[in-house]
Amino acid sequence: MYTNQTVRYFIIRGFSDDPEMQIWIFFLVLIIYLITLGGNLTIFLLICVDRNLHTPMYCFLANLSVVDISSSTISLHKILTSFITHDKTISYLSCMLQTYLFGSLIGHELLILTAMSYDRYVAVCNPLRYHLVMNIRTCAILMSACWLVGFLQVAPIDGILYSFSCYSSIDVNHFFCDIVALMKTSCNDTSFLEFLFFIEGITVLSVTPFVLTFIPYIFIIIAILKIRSNRGRYKAFYTCSSHLTVVILLYTTLVSQYMTPNLSSTLDSKKYFALFNTAAVPMLNPLIYSLKNKDVKKALKRNLSKFKLIS
Repeated sequence: MYTNQTVRYFIIRGFSDDPEMQIWIFFLVLIIYLITLGGNLTIFLLICVDRNLHTPMYCFLANLSVVDISSSTISLHKILTSFITHDKTISYLSCMLQTYLFGSLIGHELLILTAMSYDRYVAVCNPLRYHLVMNIRTCAILMSACWLVGFLQVAPIDGILYSFSCYSSIDVNHFFCDIVALMKTSCNDTSFLEFLFFIEGITVLSVTPFVLTFIPYIFIIIAILKIRSNRGRYKAFYTCSSHLTVVILLYTTLVSQYMTPNLSSTLDSKKYFALFNTAAVPMLNPLIYSLKNKDVKKALKRNLSKFKLIS
C-alpha cells in the first residue's frame, strides 16, 4: 500500500509485456501519430496561409487540428518513448497533469464540434445572413468559451483525484494516465468521484454537447427537405457531411470508453477504445475534412502551385 507521500511515480503498463507485440504496437502507434501530426499540421497551416479559408468554419477546424495534435501527443508520447528508453515510469505530478490536460482537450473538442454545428445551421438555414451572424466577434467568443469551459470542467474531478492519499498499486493498467485507470489503483473510497465523473460526463461532456450539437441538425434536415432540386439538397447535405461524420465517430468512441456506470469493468477492452479515440480519430479528422471538402482541396492545390513556383 502506498500513501500520497510515498508515490513519486507510476508505472504505465501499456498493452503488452511481450517484446514482439510491443514492437508491432510501437510501429502502429508511430505511423498513426505521424499521419495525425502531418495531416492536422497541414490543415492548420493551410487555413493560416490561405485567405479563402479565413471563415468561421475553418477557424473552428484549425482549433480542432490543434486539439487533435495536442491530445494525441499527450496520450501517445509515453507509449512511444517507453519503447525507446525502456522506461515505463511517469512522475506523480506529470501523471496528474496528463490526466487534467487530456480531459480538458477532450471537453474542448466536443464543445468545438458543438460550435461548428451552429455554424453549419446558420450556413444552411440562413445563408443570406451568415456573414452577419457568424462574424469575427461571434467566432472569437465561441472559441474562447470552448477553451475556457474545456479547462474548467475537468478541474473538480482532477482536484479530488489529486487529493487521494492512498494507492494500492503504482501500476497503471493503461498506456497513459487515464482517470478511470487511476481510480482503479486508489485504495481511497472512490464512490463519490465515480458518481461525479459519471454525472459530469453525462451533463457536461456527452448529453449536453450531444443535444446542442444535434438540435441544429434537426432544423438543417428540415431545411434540406424543403429544397426542391436534388442538386440543392445534395449541396446542402454535402456542406454538413464532414462535420457530422466526425461527431458520430467521436461520440461513439467516447461512450464506449467512458460512459459505463460500472468502473469495475475490465480496463483491457477500454484501452483499445481509448487507442482508437486518441490515435485513430485525430488521424481520420483531417482526412475526412480534406477528402470531402472542395475548398480545402482547392486551397491545397493553390498553395502547392505557389510553392513549386517559388522553388
